[in-house]
Amino acid sequence: MTVVVPIGNAKPAPATKPERVGVLLVNLGTPDTADARGVRVYLKEFLSDPRVIEDQGLRWKLILNGIILRVRPGRKARDYRKIWNTEKNESPLKTITRAQAEKLADAISDHDHVVVDWAMRYGNPSIASRLDAMQKARCDRILIVPLYPQYAAATTASVCDKAFDALKPMRWQPAVRIAPAWFDAPVYIEALAGSLEDGLAKLPFKPEVVLASYHGMPEDYLKKGDPYYCQCAVTTRLLRARLKLGEDKLLMTFQSRFGGAEWLKPYTDATVRSLPERGVKNLAVITPGFAADCLETLEEIAMENAGIFKRAGGENFAHIPCLNDGEGGMAVIRDVVARELQGWV
Repeated sequence: MTVVVPIGNAKPAPATKPERVGVLLVNLGTPDTADARGVRVYLKEFLSDPRVIEDQGLRWKLILNGIILRVRPGRKARDYRKIWNTEKNESPLKTITRAQAEKLADAISDHDHVVVDWAMRYGNPSIASRLDAMQKARCDRILIVPLYPQYAAATTASVCDKAFDALKPMRWQPAVRIAPAWFDAPVYIEALAGSLEDGLAKLPFKPEVVLASYHGMPEDYLKKGDPYYCQCAVTTRLLRARLKLGEDKLLMTFQSRFGGAEWLKPYTDATVRSLPERGVKNLAVITPGFAADCLETLEEIAMENAGIFKRAGGENFAHIPCLNDGEGGMAVIRDVVARELQGWV
């Protein structure tokens, strides 16, 4: 063990210790509780992020605090209770993200100097708390893996912002890498295709159309240079090619729009509503932009959009689960981590 001798009145530097490498999986976030109070705390943090709502001026603050945080928490709390993991008293997103971290740790357990953990951008466990824990565990190199297959400033960049904020007060900062998006990675496309094929094989009906629904964003963000839309389009094109499906059989749409601005089109709910008029009576939906099932997939797609489809005259609707912590999903995460740890492990 090397000890650094102080010069003059300088404090001695800590003794150097064997290096450890941290791997931190980060997903979007979740309320701690499925009630209005828990959702309000979560929404306030989420909607106060200038990466999510870029104009954080006085008008937005009045809308957020005077209207949204008064009305929306109660409504969203009801939606969360529909999908809540009552056994663990947490959202499915938290359950799945924890499982992904645990399975990744098991997969690389032969590297005893690698520490695997997980965090949420909004809510708990926070990025700052887990980076602090990793530093205290003597990790001098940390790989942060935002669990978003496609890059967006509102998701991946926001994770980076929060991570760098956590690093600022550290006198001795670890070296940090941020894993890039994997929207076109062969292992990801294969995992999506396999998941879709398996899901369709289990259905008691044959869909005339499969819809690939991604989380939306304001069109203005695309015009400012965000690559998200283009990466979603590449993922969809590669998935079509792998499955040998035409553009009329595998559609790309965008969900979860918020506010009055124009968002990326076509909209998922509008498309779902229009399909029965075009003769589509059987529909399956896959959500390639989500690494784990959450409110937007389990409630918005599997419940809300299923209702929209059937009220419009559709007959059969199926939501294909996200890759989650299944073998395909873990193959993707392992591939990303193994690639980005080269030279460190």
